[in-house]
Amino acid sequence: MIHSSRRAVEQRTELQGKTLDARDRSNTTSIYLSAMAIWFLSSTFSAVAQDSVAPFVGRWDLTLTSPEGSRPSWIGVSSDKGQTKVILVGVTDHATQLKQAKGCNGELIFVSPKDEEGFAADTTFTLKLLGKDLNGTATNSEKKWTVTGKRAPSLTNDRVKGWGKAVTLFDGRDLNGWTLADPSKPSWKVENGTLVSTGHGSELIGIPKFKNFKLHLEFNLGHQSNSGAYLRSRYEVQIETDSISEPPSHHTGGVYGFLDPNPEQPRVAYQWQTFDITFIGRIVTVVQDGITVIDHREIPGIIGGALDSNEGPIYLQGSQAGRVAFHKTVVTPAL
Repeated sequence: MIHSSRRAVEQRTELQGKTLDARDRSNTTSIYLSAMAIWFLSSTFSAVAQDSVAPFVGRWDLTLTSPEGSRPSWIGVSSDKGQTKVILVGVTDHATQLKQAKGCNGELIFVSPKDEEGFAADTTFTLKLLGKDLNGTATNSEKKWTVTGKRAPSLTNDRVKGWGKAVTLFDGRDLNGWTLADPSKPSWKVENGTLVSTGHGSELIGIPKFKNFKLHLEFNLGHQSNSGAYLRSRYEVQIETDSISEPPSHHTGGVYGFLDPNPEQPRVAYQWQTFDITFIGRIVTVVQDGITVIDHREIPGIIGGALDSNEGPIYLQGSQAGRVAFHKTVVTPAL
């Protein structure tokens, strides 16, 4: 009887062990299948997110229209590991990476925070594709805009066969060849053969348009002054003595919001300096006082001070604070 009981116990123990092994294998299988399901769903959602934003990926020239008029804007859209990324240039300011952006149900939705990019309140953009173009709205608690957008031209096929005859934009005598963006703010005048703005006035817009060109510019700034040369009225090469605490692209010789001057030159007031700028397609080279500070770099997008959503003429900034003077202003167009 003792041997028989011992054998029965051993059989029950063996049976229980097999049952536990089976349960362990079942649990392991369940855990594995659950992990696979989570991975599959995550991958699927990521793919869906990428697919939903894919039609919007690229650079777009936007126009925001309200009863007060139209203003240019710009976005660069990309997708990284399922995350929608939007860089915005609003109606003012410079390129900003937004924290809230998504593609959903055929729409691109993003938010420009309060007091950034020229918006007084959090502003939500909701855009759809209509054919090849963008259409939608930008809304906040105070205002609503209709938004249209076209893909920004790549300008990658521009080639230079040679250089044409130099064109002098300022003759040292008067403002012929220029027009004020805001005639109610006549801050520009000619003094001793130089073109001078005392600040907080109008932008000064050149009448002729140049697509690809070389620009020679001589400038002189007062203390705590700010100006700039706008290439095609959309891309600003900064001129300043008041932005030392701001990002490097806001310093003299930088392309505002996008390209830093390197090596950055000393910030000097009441001294004549020079720019020699070459601009072909989207590729710019900036030489300041004989030193190359930007060398054959692409400018991705516009600045908030752009005149409109088209490539336009050169203009000189006069709306910011302080005194700025220009002497020689010569453009050599590409052939």
